[in-house]
This record gives sequence, C-alpha cells and structure tokens, in this order.
Amino acid sequence: MSRDPLRPRAAYRAFVPLTTRWHDNDVYGHVNNVVYYSYFDTAVNTWLIEAGLLDIETGDPIGVVVETGCRYAASVHFPQKLEVGMTVAKLGTSSVSYHLGLFVEGSEEPAAEGHFTHVYVGRESRRPVALPDNWREKLAMLA
Repeated sequence: MSRDPLRPRAAYRAFVPLTTRWHDNDVYGHVNNVVYYSYFDTAVNTWLIEAGLLDIETGDPIGVVVETGCRYAASVHFPQKLEVGMTVAKLGTSSVSYHLGLFVEGSEEPAAEGHFTHVYVGRESRRPVALPDNWREKLAMLA
C-alpha cells in the first residue's frame, strides 16, 4: 500500500514546543499511539490560549473536538523534546480544521501527522455558534 508523504516542517505556520513525559512510554519503549492525540490537543489549545482566544475557565465559545486522526512515521520516546507544527486547513463558520505535524525538536521530517477539527459551541447552550471576528483574524494567520 502506497501512502502520500507526510508534510515537512515547512508546511506549518506555527510551532508549539512540548516534551515527552515518563508515563508516555509504553511497554515497547516508545510513546504509545494514543498519546499523540494528547500532544495535538495540548498544542492546539496552548496556541489558542497564547493567542488570547481561549479562556478555559469562563470563555465563550468553547471548542468541541468532532474529528481527529493520526498517521505515524517514526517512534518518539521519553526523554525527547518535541514540536507540534500547526496550520489551519479549513476555517468554517463555526469550525476550524487543523493539520498538525509532530516533530522531534530540530527534525525536518515529522514522526507523525494528524488532523483535528473543533466545532465552536456556546458554553451554556452547547449549540454551534459563529466564530468571533477576532478569532477568525488570528486563525487566518495559520492558514
């Protein structure tokens, strides 16, 4: 089975540094595949917080993950410094889809590549709401 190549570092607009943690490794000595999803979630939300968009305690709207996926190319393990590359693949009315690349610090080729879609909903109603203009402006910088 032939796969499309994973996106290189140059395909991403922003990077969020992370580190592996002791408990990320599984019995095979590498980071368990499910942990990659945690890295992607952490990177997206870190970027949103640092951009002044996400207030996890009282902010409105809030993002709900509706789709995520990952392709693996190389193992990572503890201890390693990582970087998650981000780009906005699609900016909808109430949703944002990201392409994400997981890189060992300084590497040009990703260890994994993921996608992640948030739908933004009202904190109380949990119904989709349009992204505020300031969110759209900042997210567009990642497109």
